[in-house]
Amino acid sequence: MSLSVLAAVRQLVDSTQQRLSERIGSLGQLAVTANEQPQPCPRCLGVMKVQKTSTHLGMTIEHGSFAARETVHVCAQRCRWPSGALVTHRAASLIERLMPNSGIGYDVMVFVGLQRFLHHRQRDEIRAALQKRHGLRISTGEVSRLNNAFLAYLQRLHDDRAPAIRAALESDGGWPLHLDATGEDGRGTLLTIFAGWRQWVLGAWKIPTEHAEAIIPHLRSTVALFGLPCAIMRDLGHAVTSAVETLLDELKVKLPVLACHQHFLRDVGKDLLDADYKQLQALFRRFKTCTALRALARDLGRKLGTGINDARAAVTQWQSTPDECPNLPESAAGLATIRAVAQWVLDYPSDGSDHGVPFDRPYLDLFERCAQASQAADAWLVCPPQDRRVRSALVRLHTTLSPTVREVPFVRLASTLARRAELFDELRTALRLTPKHGRNEVVATRPRATGDAVAELRDVRKAVEKLTASLRNRRPQRGPAQDIRRAIDLVLRHIDTHGDHLWGHVISLPEKAGGGVRLVDRTNNVLEGFFHGLKHAERRRSGRKILTQDLENLPAAAALARNLIRSDYVEVLCGSLVELPRAFAKLDARARELALLAAKGKDENNCKHTSRAPRPSTPASSQQPATASMPKDDRAIIRTDAMRQRVLAAARIHPPRGAGVPPALKATGS
Repeated sequence: MSLSVLAAVRQLVDSTQQRLSERIGSLGQLAVTANEQPQPCPRCLGVMKVQKTSTHLGMTIEHGSFAARETVHVCAQRCRWPSGALVTHRAASLIERLMPNSGIGYDVMVFVGLQRFLHHRQRDEIRAALQKRHGLRISTGEVSRLNNAFLAYLQRLHDDRAPAIRAALESDGGWPLHLDATGEDGRGTLLTIFAGWRQWVLGAWKIPTEHAEAIIPHLRSTVALFGLPCAIMRDLGHAVTSAVETLLDELKVKLPVLACHQHFLRDVGKDLLDADYKQLQALFRRFKTCTALRALARDLGRKLGTGINDARAAVTQWQSTPDECPNLPESAAGLATIRAVAQWVLDYPSDGSDHGVPFDRPYLDLFERCAQASQAADAWLVCPPQDRRVRSALVRLHTTLSPTVREVPFVRLASTLARRAELFDELRTALRLTPKHGRNEVVATRPRATGDAVAELRDVRKAVEKLTASLRNRRPQRGPAQDIRRAIDLVLRHIDTHGDHLWGHVISLPEKAGGGVRLVDRTNNVLEGFFHGLKHAERRRSGRKILTQDLENLPAAAALARNLIRSDYVEVLCGSLVELPRAFAKLDARARELALLAAKGKDENNCKHTSRAPRPSTPASSQQPATASMPKDDRAIIRTDAMRQRVLAAARIHPPRGAGVPPALKATGS
């Protein structure tokens, strides 16, 4: 098939789809009748009679838009439920498809929710997709309402299926609890509890700050719903550590509480390198080394002009010269070579793996490249080029680089950092937390076979113990080696503090789960990766790099929605995503039954809404102490003119001692 034929076929398909969409839209709201014959009254077994007939507007993906004429039946003897409500019968065909107090179908809500939280579409995109695919029109405000309703229903269904989820976790022989929180600029803190082996989100909550008082209630509720985990993986933060210890003390149980190896390594590295590294960074900025190198590369590029391609070829030829230390070429080739050397120095980030301090030390890499390029410039100046322009450019390069090797602060800081970085790399090698090939994420090496993994974990522990003994022996007791002594003491202090929580990853499985052993991850990377995916999806949806506002407004249940990409979770939850609308409808049906069978004694005024599904609400037990300095709810109170007037009025009545009323207050009179 040629491209022209393929284009014609594609055009035919598009036009056919457009005509079908227009025909669907031209159908309008079709009138349907919902007059189902009721069963006898469940209270007296008597007949049911017509109470009223009303018309409802409905909208479902299954049926499109329609106007339903519904007949409601009531017991002829006026029987009532224990709650006081009349025994009535409504058309099941409508109740099973339309959300309570709404003409929107469950399947429309699920479509909108999946588009928003699984495919990360914006509101206008969801509206357009709903209209194009199904001929349904809703407003952007309705899209937002359905998004919130979807998350509320998903949270209810998740809690309702807790016994089945717990059984699935127990069939694995237990579940390791991964605990962490994320946010943006200290706002929108999202606490998440993760089942490590299944990679399911078991719970997610918005908390004011990462504080133990805010974490403990959610740990309790998760354990109550899903049972005790077989191990707990956490970071080294004080809040999480305190919350986990409090939980285990309350339950009077002992579980392996594991510290994330990557967090441990990062904390050691920051304490070792952070202060000196920031000073080295400040030195480079003070001397404007990179700024000068960029200016040199740009100026030489302008001088080369349109002959840049020939100059690049000359640099390539110079690189392939068999001489170990060839002199600089003359003319344009020499300018291009000096330009390439400056660019090589500026390319120092390529020596790292994009993980930042302490795993990467970009400014230490920059120092090493500056020192090497400066030494090369010294060698070329011994026998300088004859071309005046090339010689001038070489002197400029040498002048820019020379402070890095001649200034004492540069050399001192670089030497200290190099020694400390070597110590950090020793610990990193012992823990076997190394970057994958191709500058990917830092991960712990995990062989596929369980036996190999257990053996590797044993080797890692032996390596850390061997390094600890070596550091104790190498530690200078006295003398001028004060810095290395402090560095070794710092590493040993970290190992002594967290050593008990660095091991215990081998979990023995019960016989009902097949026996044997299974390993808990040595890092919290699985949860860190989850947070990364969540934020990446929000950035892709909103187009914003800074997610402070987005994460603050994002409901916590959005983390649960990401479980829907896991087929094993969906199977436990509802069977398949196709069955999700029906599962939501069953939740409301059960809620109506419970409301009708409520305890006798409630007056009719309290029972007049019993046929409605209860709206999601925040239980009193989930209210958290306001540990944040500026929560979102408080900003709406303090950013008012009334608040300002109160403060200014108090300032006028009680001015500071020894001072009169400020002129600004007198002038404004407010």
